Amino acid sequence: MQNTIKSKVSFTGVGLHSGTPAKVTILPASAEHGIWFKRSDIDFGDALIAAHWEAVNQTPLCTKIENRSDVSVSTIEHIMAALAGCGIHNALIEIDGPEVPILDGSAAPFVRGILGKGVQALDAPVRAIEILKPVEVRVGEAWARLEPGKALQIRFHIDFDDAAIGVQEKTLNMGNGSFVRELCDSRTFCRQADVETMQSNGLALGGTLENAVVVDGAKVLSPGGMRHVDEAVRHKMLDALGDLALAGAPVLGAYVGHRAGHAVTNSLLRKLFATPDAFRMVVCDAQTAAQLPGFGVHMGEVPAVA
Repeated sequence: MQNTIKSKVSFTGVGLHSGTPAKVTILPASAEHGIWFKRSDIDFGDALIAAHWEAVNQTPLCTKIENRSDVSVSTIEHIMAALAGCGIHNALIEIDGPEVPILDGSAAPFVRGILGKGVQALDAPVRAIEILKPVEVRVGEAWARLEPGKALQIRFHIDFDDAAIGVQEKTLNMGNGSFVRELCDSRTFCRQADVETMQSNGLALGGTLENAVVVDGAKVLSPGGMRHVDEAVRHKMLDALGDLALAGAPVLGAYVGHRAGHAVTNSLLRKLFATPDAFRMVVCDAQTAAQLPGFGVHMGEVPAVA
């Protein structure tokens, strides 16, 4: 069955790139509503933006969606990952600014808020996107692929010169709450040299050592160090789940990424939907629904560090 959140929950903070304060509120929605954002600070014109792959305005550092009136919301990947990872299919997300707050740099605050309010089952079946044949995109050294599979699996590989990150690879079946247990508390990360460059170009204005893992060579500059030895690749998997959630339905198949970012994953979805024989929409029976991200997840599964 489709799900929504039982009652509204709000979060406040600043945007990672804009540094702009914002309040975001997740509200319940009816079956077949899907996920939509609403800019509550927009007084005239269309303030609604679909959380959908076609609405993505590709940018290298975050996922940004916009509507035909050029109203946009950026850095939506963490809240989208939290919704997908908690099994929420329908919600209205109100926000009074252009960027979703970064909070602690992970999806865990959103997960805690959602699970704290509870998940409400709706009287409608869940439809999923079943991958029938491999689809792949490559951009330079980065690539991502979707392959057939009975449930969503994410496999990710990264390779950084900084010894604090280095080469990392991880594979997870995303069913039965593994996102909440294994990925949701993993924070966005960057190199100190990149922070300086971004801030000189008017980006990462809300970034601090408290809401991102900042590394410099072999050193981790953020207080407390890493939450996981492989926190960086875990966060890339978190981002991938959030970006895949823009498909409009859960994916039944394997996502494989190598150095892939937000734009690559969005390009992969665009190629998938431009290849009609590569997928089909299916109605999930009870057995399939039990393999979807978020099925049966509860607050006790959220990592204590979050």
